[in-house]
Parts: sequence; structure tokens; C-alpha cells
Amino acid sequence: MTDPKMIKPELTEYHWALYACGHLLDLTSEAHPPVGLYRDEESANLHGLRMWPTTFTVVDLHKDDRS
Repeated sequence: MTDPKMIKPELTEYHWALYACGHLLDLTSEAHPPVGLYRDEESANLHGLRMWPTTFTVVDLHKDDRS
């Protein structure tokens, strides 16, 4: 990173992933990566509620075994 004020994130600290779940509204049939990664579940849920009140999912990347 070129800006010394921006530190490179430690990805192992981010346990929660937010998915928008457009497939619930038949907007897509393809798999999509998470919209964001979070250190805590509350932040992920709050962001999901503000952006997609009924169609988001928060996944614990260290416990959920999605395949």
C-alpha cells in the first residue's frame, strides 16, 4: 500500500462475512463473494440490515462449513 496512514489489514482478524443474497429475490442464480468482511458479528449484521433488510446473511468464517 502506498499511503503510510493505511495499514494492510490482517485478514485472520475478520471472522464474519456479509452476503447480500440477491438469489432470494431471483436477481441472480450465480454464487457471489461476500460484500464485506468484519471483525465482529454485530457490525456485519448492522451493515446487512441497513443495506438489505430482508435478504442478507452473515456467516462465521471460522465455524460455518459452507460447500
